[in-house]
Amino acid sequence: MKKNLIIAGIVAATVVIGLIAYKPIKQALTERPVEKSIAFSVYRANNYTSDAYNQTSAQVHIIVEKVSKHSRTIVWEKTMDAKLLKQYPSADQAMSQKIIVPGILDKKEHLEVKYVLIYDSKGSQLEMQDGTVVSTGAKSGRLDITI
Repeated sequence: MKKNLIIAGIVAATVVIGLIAYKPIKQALTERPVEKSIAFSVYRANNYTSDAYNQTSAQVHIIVEKVSKHSRTIVWEKTMDAKLLKQYPSADQAMSQKIIVPGILDKKEHLEVKYVLIYDSKGSQLEMQDGTVVSTGAKSGRLDITI
């Protein structure tokens, strides 16, 4: 009987300690979502004044994805209409935009930003792509897209 009382006391003490420790342990293990941002600029790298570029255009397609171990979700996407190369602004007047993505679990997710640049010259097309990652611990990133 005495043995049962001791066992019951140990079980009760374990339950009480577990209940007291549950909330701090849960808060330590539960990650709070953060906000990450990506800024990008689109501009021409050359002046493209030569007659060879008179019929050459470029279109830009930008995709921002939230990536975890098992999934990829597009959170923002934009396609800029095709323009003649010389119509794009120079670097000092670049088209710029900042995208803010809330709800990122920093330990489990990151942002990937990629762009596809499609050049068209008299029906011949050339596609180029590049991108960047806003990785764990980083709150922001930057991507310069040069035409």
